[in-house]
Amino acid sequence: MASMAREALFARTLVELADTLVADFDVVELLTLLTDRCVDVLDVGAAGLMLVAPEGDLRVMASSSDAMRVLELYELQAQEGPCLDCYRTGVPVVNQNLADVNGRWPRFAPEALAAGFSSVHALPMRLRGTIIGALNLFNVEPGVMRPADIDAAQALADVATIAVLQHRAALEAQVLNEQLHHALNSRIVIEQAKGMVAEREGLDMEQAFAALRGHARNHNLRLADVARDIISGALPSSSLDRNLGTRRS
Repeated sequence: MASMAREALFARTLVELADTLVADFDVVELLTLLTDRCVDVLDVGAAGLMLVAPEGDLRVMASSSDAMRVLELYELQAQEGPCLDCYRTGVPVVNQNLADVNGRWPRFAPEALAAGFSSVHALPMRLRGTIIGALNLFNVEPGVMRPADIDAAQALADVATIAVLQHRAALEAQVLNEQLHHALNSRIVIEQAKGMVAEREGLDMEQAFAALRGHARNHNLRLADVARDIISGALPSSSLDRNLGTRRS
């Protein structure tokens, strides 16, 4: 009966997370929700999640408790522990009894034991070969995580991975759209300035563009900024540095 209740909670968690993904979601809130649900669904004492920063080092992103957050920070400081091993190798670290792994994590294991945990697990956050972090699961009571629970934990780690990558893609798309919008606006300004220079100086459009471009290069200015100054009147077209060539007849 308890198993059925946990399976139902797991299904509801996936639905809840999926609903969050389609909206303008807060990635930190979503990952915090995920770590909380890991505790409920997987019957672990605590859960935490680390992500790789743009600089290449891991950072604590979400924790189900403050004790878990402190322990994960210590793991990063000590540069050893299940999450780091999982991230570095891309291989799950499961069913590690802390009392038996002092040789593997001589600094981290005693700290985790002192914090009240007895066993640890870590699952990679990976999509198509790219590893962006790891999900940490800590048990208070000794015991072995069932294969079905390991699969469920990996499924939740996969949801977290998709959430983070979708968030990054959305930010990158926004930046790209802003850059494209800026480029299009700049082109409009340049075309307008070309027309003004051509009309005032008796040049064709190609010569007018060469005059704008030459002035920008000679003065280490952006072409769009020179064009805006021409339009505003801050830079008279007659003051452009240029080799005009042949004026229009």
